[in-house]
Amino acid sequence: MEQGSAREGARPAYAPGASPYASGNAARVPQDRVPEQARGRRGEEGRARGRQGEEGRARGEHTHSEPPAPRAVQRHSVRGQILDALRAALVDGELVPGQVYSAPALGARFGVSATPVREAMQRLAVEGAVEVVPNRGFRVTERGPRELAELAEVRALIEVPVMLSLARTVPVHRWSVLRPLAEATVAAAAVGDRAAYAESDRAFHRAVLTLSGNEQLVTVADELHRRSQWPLVAGPVTRRAELLADAAEHTALLDALIAQDLTVVQALVREHFNGADR
Repeated sequence: MEQGSAREGARPAYAPGASPYASGNAARVPQDRVPEQARGRRGEEGRARGRQGEEGRARGEHTHSEPPAPRAVQRHSVRGQILDALRAALVDGELVPGQVYSAPALGARFGVSATPVREAMQRLAVEGAVEVVPNRGFRVTERGPRELAELAEVRALIEVPVMLSLARTVPVHRWSVLRPLAEATVAAAAVGDRAAYAESDRAFHRAVLTLSGNEQLVTVADELHRRSQWPLVAGPVTRRAELLADAAEHTALLDALIAQDLTVVQALVREHFNGADR
């Protein structure tokens, strides 16, 4: 319409003197020149097409011929795998606090392009595990004992009251379902697999807190838990014996929850936060 009105001397489609058979790009025939019977048929056909379109949309059918939008499954799958690998490398200490790593170098290490590595690193930057260094890459965040102590304090403020409440209300049979998760932490600790232990540790805590029915609480607690697992600056390597001791606290906590021993539950949770999460 803007092009039409911009032409000097152009007449509006319905102005006096304009052709009654054309308006824009489509031909229009005045209704008074269409036989009444034909107008009736056209009206019925139009209403029928409209009903068919509405019925198709109600059934979820495509009313047009365009294909559905493609889904980039493979790219997201690669990015997710790289993100998991980078998180494991952080927990294991393979990515050293304070060191800068470039996306191309890490991509070569994992046998992928720099793009999924960069996307995964951006996610870790949002989580606070790394920070962006312009034109260089990503620096692993340096953390000290004070930060770990603060995380333990916040986790205790959230999880201790919830677990005490759950110990009073959750039936025994629901706790028993969590036994395999507690045993998984012991199995990972037995072979000294810190990355597997970190994942199974969080899985156990998530399962316990999920019984509260508060999804927001589970999300916040899991994020704090993940951050508490990142290595300290020049921190000692967690030994297998320390992992085993920490894993044993899971089974002991489960036993205390089943027995509704609130004193033991509170003591174990607080001790656990200051244990092998480092």
